[in-house]
Amino acid sequence: MCGRFASSRRPEDLAATFEIEKWEEEPQEEFVPDFNVAPTKEVYAVLDRPLKDAEDPRPVRQLRTLKWGLVPSWSKTPEGGARMINARAETVHEKPSYRRAFASRRCVVPADGYYEWVTAPEERQLEVEGKKKRPRKQPYFVTPADGSVFAMAGLYEFWRDKTLPDEHPLAWWVTCTVITTEAETAPLAVAPEEGPRSLADIHPRMPLMLTPDRWDAWLDPSRTDVDELRTLLEPPPHGLMRAYPVSTAVSNVRNNGPELLKELEGPEEGTLF
Repeated sequence: MCGRFASSRRPEDLAATFEIEKWEEEPQEEFVPDFNVAPTKEVYAVLDRPLKDAEDPRPVRQLRTLKWGLVPSWSKTPEGGARMINARAETVHEKPSYRRAFASRRCVVPADGYYEWVTAPEERQLEVEGKKKRPRKQPYFVTPADGSVFAMAGLYEFWRDKTLPDEHPLAWWVTCTVITTEAETAPLAVAPEEGPRSLADIHPRMPLMLTPDRWDAWLDPSRTDVDELRTLLEPPPHGLMRAYPVSTAVSNVRNNGPELLKELEGPEEGTLF
């Protein structure tokens, strides 16, 4: 799954990386990096879409801020958004909450990497059985080994708050979700000296990372054939990622700073692994 990630890249750097043609709006305040992005927060997303009220109907690559937690257009309320932060690659094309967006509203959610808390086999069994969880888990930060942007496949949706008038700035919500896939079982490009050797050793799911050669096809709204789109959900090549233990301070959403990305020499005392 993907429940937390880090996003510290400046919008102008993202614009250069993704060849952005239009920002949603010029930033009015100093950019503040977010090292502990949690559900319902505003996140940057890259999408191809015609500009509103433009005479030219062609899709324009945009960098926009969306709320993380997808609210389907047909929802009566936005309350379920916090639970819809992830969509499974295996079923995203058929689930009522995601299938329309999968066909025509796809985006890329850029990140430095994501946090995941180790789920050892014994812990997984306890969770399956509904029993009390064991002591706190060790968080790991997963990021491209070469330092490149972690481009997560996503979907976005528009939701109209009918309790507000059309001219109200909050009348429309634009929300997103991150697609996940089975975690890699192949060895990490760079693994910690002590602990997991693969992403699957940390957690059975991982965000679907799109390599640059798939960005254009994924973002192209003219591509609507479901079978063709599903071929873009193939996991990236093995050996691109590294993972390392970080402080359990990241478990508290109130903590937010570059120290959360600091690599520990080994798991903290009292944690799994």
